[in-house]
Amino acid sequence: MREEPGRSAAGRVSRQLCRDTKRIVRLEDSDAFRRLAHRTINNVGIEFVTLYMMSIEDLDKYLLYLKTEKRYSGHTITAYNKDIHQFFSFLSSITEHQVLSGVSHHHVRSWIVDLAKESISNRSINRKVTSVRSYFKFMQKSMPDLKNPCDRIQSLKIPKRLPSIVRESEVLQFYDCIFNDEAEDYFKWRDYLILELLYNTGIRRSELIQLTIRDVNLISGWMKVFGKGKKERLIPLNSSLIENIQRYLEWRNKIENLSVSYLFLSDSYKQLYPKAVYNIVKKYLSLITTIDKKSPHVLRHSFATHLTNRGAELNAVKELLGHSSLAATQVYTHNSIDQLKSIYKKAHPKGE
Repeated sequence: MREEPGRSAAGRVSRQLCRDTKRIVRLEDSDAFRRLAHRTINNVGIEFVTLYMMSIEDLDKYLLYLKTEKRYSGHTITAYNKDIHQFFSFLSSITEHQVLSGVSHHHVRSWIVDLAKESISNRSINRKVTSVRSYFKFMQKSMPDLKNPCDRIQSLKIPKRLPSIVRESEVLQFYDCIFNDEAEDYFKWRDYLILELLYNTGIRRSELIQLTIRDVNLISGWMKVFGKGKKERLIPLNSSLIENIQRYLEWRNKIENLSVSYLFLSDSYKQLYPKAVYNIVKKYLSLITTIDKKSPHVLRHSFATHLTNRGAELNAVKELLGHSSLAATQVYTHNSIDQLKSIYKKAHPKGE
């Protein structure tokens, strides 16, 4: 029985390429990109150019562009790659056009409708359209007459939602919920310091995992962090955090024959991985709070929200978080009604 064009075959190509993207983004030259992508296509047994209306050379150049020039993370490149393949897979199922110039805004709108029918959120749909827009914008460099089919597409409305946060009183319970007995070991101090760093500095999970011992300067009281796009920033460490890092390092130094310089280690004494951080944070947040979302990013939200609630300047919070735009930081300016009433009473001449 013949497969429906684009749906099954294209899906297999897309899934295989997405699995290979994590390896692709670690490669430094376009030849390596090309070899891996061509091997994937040959394994599936399908003609990439005909099915997807784009060449493998264009694709590997685009992925390399995202990695070297845009300096996107591997996670972001994987998402862009998946979104682009999903779009062209959809096109292959509805149209016979086999050239990029045949793609119009009508096709993009049809894709959006199809995604909406699958209950994909507006936020995710907007991100997927952004991925496709970026690809066509890249292709316009070598094809000046090519029209970007996303130019006439407006972003879908996204309902505003306040970030989940942990209350200040709950954060103070970190120590008690981990050291609930007198016994101490490396793993308890590791878990405790992870929670403390995430909350006291607002760093991302990916940034925490990449921290090395050299990135932490306890004498100067600063920590060097590499954020999105490998942008470097310095984050101050308070005296309590410095003391906790010193106590943690004492336990870390007791581990023999370590082969890695990362600050935090997994249970097998290798570099800590994302899922492990998530599990640690979820485990202890479950003991102190009833909020639904219990992820490392919740502590980042809590850090920023507590700073702004206590009067920190928005630009300072922006620098600490490593945001490139102030708009991304403004979400933390929300206040509860009680806080607004308190501010009003203190600041307004007739507030009382």
